[in-house]
Amino acid sequence: MPPILPDFSNSVKIKYVKLGYQYLVNHILYLLLIPVMVGILIEVLRLGPDEILSLWRSLHFDTVQILCSSFLVIFITTVYFMSKPRTIYLVDYACYKPPVTCRVPFSTFMEHSRLILKDNPKSVEFQMRILERSGLGEETCLPPAIHYIPPKPTMEAARGEAELVIFSAMDSLFKKTGLKPKDIDILIVNCSLFSPTPSLSAMVINKYKLRSNIKSFNLSGMGCSAGLISIDLARDVLQVHPNSNAVVVSTEIITPNYYQGNERAMLLPNCLFRMGGAAILLSNRRSHRWLAKYRLVHVVRTHKGADDKAYRCVFEQEDKEGKVGINLSKDLMAIAGEALKSNITTIGPLVLPASEQLLFLLTLIGRKIFNPKWKPYIPDFKQAFEHFCIHAGGRAVIDELQKNLQLSAEHVEASRMTLHRFGNTSSSSLWYELGYIEAKGRMRRGDRVWQIAFGSGFKCNSAVWKCNRTIKTPTDSPWADCIDRYPVHIPEVVKL
Repeated sequence: MPPILPDFSNSVKIKYVKLGYQYLVNHILYLLLIPVMVGILIEVLRLGPDEILSLWRSLHFDTVQILCSSFLVIFITTVYFMSKPRTIYLVDYACYKPPVTCRVPFSTFMEHSRLILKDNPKSVEFQMRILERSGLGEETCLPPAIHYIPPKPTMEAARGEAELVIFSAMDSLFKKTGLKPKDIDILIVNCSLFSPTPSLSAMVINKYKLRSNIKSFNLSGMGCSAGLISIDLARDVLQVHPNSNAVVVSTEIITPNYYQGNERAMLLPNCLFRMGGAAILLSNRRSHRWLAKYRLVHVVRTHKGADDKAYRCVFEQEDKEGKVGINLSKDLMAIAGEALKSNITTIGPLVLPASEQLLFLLTLIGRKIFNPKWKPYIPDFKQAFEHFCIHAGGRAVIDELQKNLQLSAEHVEASRMTLHRFGNTSSSSLWYELGYIEAKGRMRRGDRVWQIAFGSGFKCNSAVWKCNRTIKTPTDSPWADCIDRYPVHIPEVVKL
């Protein structure tokens, strides 16, 4: 008779062998040094008091030698601390929560689609199929101008959306941190598709009457990964300006970019992108060391723009009727996979424990020397991070990264729930995901967070943060009124 239950003994043994291997390799220096230190201590204890005293007297110290040694130690210490990069802290951040009046349930979205595209029922049907499989929920929001039939994507409406999103996020950040506008030294605003004159950063400066010597930057056209590019820029600027505060604003303005044509590849963004924005306060001030939520550890950027397919896989263009939209290529997921591979190849040595790096190296050598058909070893990034914030670009993006990185459902929960509740908010989606983890009360001191974002060009960017303190469940986050309902089950297809 076959056993009623499967034999788990082998898997349990393998599990403990792997745990033992990881502990051995990751702590090899401690395991080697401890016996040496114990041996030295035993030898010292064997010596009598007279022998120790005579040994001390036998050492001759010259005043010049002492002064030279002291100077050398002071000089090396000074050079070390002066050349050491400044620590960048994430003091706090705020995410914009759209009003209920902007909510777009599936029924409303499809009704608008049928009225706007009444001459092309196939395009309406295509959008319905995409929406059914998108992973979005019934509470995502679109700006007021898109609620009109037909939509009214005027410059005035676009500016109105920008002011609503950015100013709301900034006001929330000021309230949470106690920061005053005059205390901002560096301002970075990123918005990919809406780039008016004066710039959005100038709009913020005018609204809050910021200082005349502020260092401001406005990034556009850099896609959904622009948020991490802004973090990288802020880090570099903070390295050369001590005792400074930097505010990063990440958003995407939907109003002028809602496609009203019939090209399927250009209709896809209409189904996924929604309102959103975030404001983040970074600082290199020592006074923020204990107040800050996180410390920036690494930023790794990968750009595949040299390849023509990668460059054109997310492309703003006109259709045959002259209507402007974003064309998403069928090769997008394959290109994103290649970009991710390049990015994790760079970030792996920086974050992975020695045990994972050794296994990867041995597998690589084995494939090169013995058998190229050996399955490549995928490092276990769960050994390096407790939390993952994967850009909520769509269900397919999250599924692919979960599969490739061998993550559990809990690891990608923040990304899936953010997509469900807020949709694809472009560069700000990572901060809604971080807010979800905090709202669930899962962030502990010492936890490491990996943010991964993809953007047009084609880019894959990563940021690694380390939690400074255990974070209590915030009461003023965009998740505050709905976190108890999450996580929710998201079916493969929602029949409309």
